[in-house]
Amino acid sequence: MMIKETELPGIGRKFEIETSGGNRVVVIIHDDGRREIYHFNQKDLEESIFDITLTDTESRQLAAILGGMIYKPKAMETIEVAFNDLVIEWYKVEKQAKAHSKTIGEIDVRSNYDVTIIAVIKNTQKKLSTPGPDTLIEEGDTLVISGERGNLKTLIKELLSQGGSS
Repeated sequence: MMIKETELPGIGRKFEIETSGGNRVVVIIHDDGRREIYHFNQKDLEESIFDITLTDTESRQLAAILGGMIYKPKAMETIEVAFNDLVIEWYKVEKQAKAHSKTIGEIDVRSNYDVTIIAVIKNTQKKLSTPGPDTLIEEGDTLVISGERGNLKTLIKELLSQGGSS
């Protein structure tokens, strides 16, 4: 997938996306939070065949659905989505990980690793889409984490993997 980003002075940003299947989608993010999405005809890339305008909240809900935060296909244990340097990854907390039985506030991943925990899927399949600092991390929980790739790898190695290294 190819993504071209353009600054729109006084409006916001424009993202032109070409998928591997040849589809062309344009997303305009307005500074007031609105998003406009256009899908273009594959035979005539100048003709929009679909468009929709979403509020900021609707856009975030759609992003959560597309990003798999609400439903993750069961066949995918670990998934990774990359957007420039920002990576979103699903990681299952391993047995004897250092983060086991600690709260998000206790491990303070934002300050210590520059990583954000976007969601937690508990071992019981309960989904916490905006976990707070009191959310307890347990073995078998799947964390949806975002940050730069190197920071995510360090967090996984030190706190989420069996035995951790720090």
